[in-house]
Amino acid sequence: MKVLNDLLYTKSHEWVKVENGIATVGVTDYAQHSLGSVVYVEGFVGDEVEQFSECGAIESVKAASDLNAPLSGKVLEVNEEVIDNPELVNDDPYKNWILKIEVKDEAELANLVKAADYEGLCK
Repeated sequence: MKVLNDLLYTKSHEWVKVENGIATVGVTDYAQHSLGSVVYVEGFVGDEVEQFSECGAIESVKAASDLNAPLSGKVLEVNEEVIDNPELVNDDPYKNWILKIEVKDEAELANLVKAADYEGLCK
């Protein structure tokens, strides 16, 4: 299982990287391995999302799962390449992000999990 040290994580297996008030969001390597072959990814530009609430969906041949927002804010962008080719999530879940969110409150970063702690959650 690959975990990147420069990212923060949710307990529901999303990763986030914040730069200049914009959060790039995807699912973790652990999540994509657990799901199996990803066949569908969904997110909606313009949605106002709350931290840890549903902000999209991801489906595989094995299961369907909600995509949860690691931070509150407005969805600015959905990765159309991943929407059109959901299997990219299996190829590299950290390169193939799903959403970008304009962060409403950076203090919420304190509610996320650092890489070493996330690795412990996945064992």
